Amino acid sequence: MKKLRLVIALLAALALVPFAALPAGAHGGPARSLQFTLNARVLDSGQQIVSVTLDTSRLGVRASSLTADTFSVHAKGTNPYTVEPGTVFGEYDVDRTVTGVHLDRHGRVVIDLLHGYEVEGASTLAWCTSCDTGRNLVLDLTYTLTQNKPLTLRNGKAVTLTRFKQGEVVDPEVDAYRDGKAAGLSYRLFTPEGRGAHPLVVWLHGGGEGGWAQAQDNDLPLLANRGALGFSTREAQRIFGGAYVLAPQATDYWLNDPAMGYSAKLKALIDKVVRTNHVDKRRIYVVGASNGGYMTPKLVVDNPRFFAAQVPIAPALVFNGTTMISDADLAAIRTPTWVVQSKDDDTLPFEANGLHMADTIPGALLTAYDHVTWDGVTYPGHWSWIYVGRNDPTTASGVHIWQWMAQQKLGSGHRR
Repeated sequence: MKKLRLVIALLAALALVPFAALPAGAHGGPARSLQFTLNARVLDSGQQIVSVTLDTSRLGVRASSLTADTFSVHAKGTNPYTVEPGTVFGEYDVDRTVTGVHLDRHGRVVIDLLHGYEVEGASTLAWCTSCDTGRNLVLDLTYTLTQNKPLTLRNGKAVTLTRFKQGEVVDPEVDAYRDGKAAGLSYRLFTPEGRGAHPLVVWLHGGGEGGWAQAQDNDLPLLANRGALGFSTREAQRIFGGAYVLAPQATDYWLNDPAMGYSAKLKALIDKVVRTNHVDKRRIYVVGASNGGYMTPKLVVDNPRFFAAQVPIAPALVFNGTTMISDADLAAIRTPTWVVQSKDDDTLPFEANGLHMADTIPGALLTAYDHVTWDGVTYPGHWSWIYVGRNDPTTASGVHIWQWMAQQKLGSGHRR
C-alpha cells in the first residue's frame, strides 16, 4: 500500500512539471518555435540592432557552453514602401558578425552583434531620395538564426535548437516615450520621475524624420539620432531635476511652415502638453536640428517671452535661396540662445546659417566645431546635433549646454 501511494505521489508531481524534457524546437523535443527579440539601441548614427535575445529562461542553459560561433545570424532589411526604383539606400541581405554569446540574469541566451557607424546590416533605417524632400524609412527586418553547436543544459543534456520565431524590436529608451496626437501633429513624450512641476524640452527633428505621403511614423524623431533621447538619459534628467521631453513630428517638413502653419500647431501642441502634465511654465526649452533648427527660432519669434531658452543646431536659416527668418525678427529675439554648428557643414553652409543667426540674435552664444567627431568616429559635417545630444558644447567659463539650459528661467535674467 505504501508503494502504491508513493507511485501515485510521483505521478502527481510529474503532472505539475511542464512538458519540456528537451527545449522547444530542439532535436527530439516538441516541434515548437523558440522566440527571440531584436534588441535595438539608438547610436549617434541612428538606431541599430545590437543583439538578439533567445527566450531560453526555462531551459537551464549552462553559460560555459556558449561561444561566439555557437550561432550564426542572417539579417535582411527591406523597404516596405512603393518608391521610385534606385532611390532607397541602406537595404541589405547579409550575415551579421557575432561578437559574443552570453546568458543574461534571467537565463536567456543573448547573441551580441557587431554594430557601429557604417556597419552593414545593423541599421533599422534606410534613406529614400524620392520620398518628398528625402526621408528616413523604417525597414522591415527579417532575422534568421542558425545554431552551429549544441547547448549544454544544467542537467547535462546537449541540445540543438532547430526552430526560431522572430519577435519584437525592443529599445527601452525609445519605448519609454508614449504616443500622442494633438493640434494635427503626432508626437512622443517622455515623462520624468518624481512629483512636482518639471521643465519641458521640445525637440524638433530634421527634414529626414518628417512624415510623407505613405507614412506618418512618429518613431522617426527618436530613431534617427540621439537628439531627443539625450535629454531623457539619466545624466540629463539629473541635471534638469527631471524633465519632460516632447518630440513632435511634422507631417512633411518644418520648413514648409508658410503652407502648413507648423508654428501655430506646435504652440497649440505644447500648450496641451503643459495643461495635461506637471510642466513648469517658466522652464520650457526648444531645441532643433537642421529643419528643426529653423523652426526653433521661428517658434521663439512667434511666441516671445514663452521659452526660457532655445538651441538651434545646424539651423536652416536659408532654404532654396530664401532667407526664412528676417534679420529684423532675429535681432528682436530676447530669449537666451545658443547656436551650434560645424564649420564643415556641407548641407547648410555655416556662414549663411549658424554663424549669421548667432551674429544677429543679441547675446547669442555660438559653438562652432571644425568637424563632427565623437569617440574617434568622424561623421558628416551636418550632424552637429551629436554634440548637443552628448552635452559637449561648453562656454568659455566651462558651463556645458545642458547645465546652461537648466539655469534658464523666464524672468530669471540668466543668459550665460
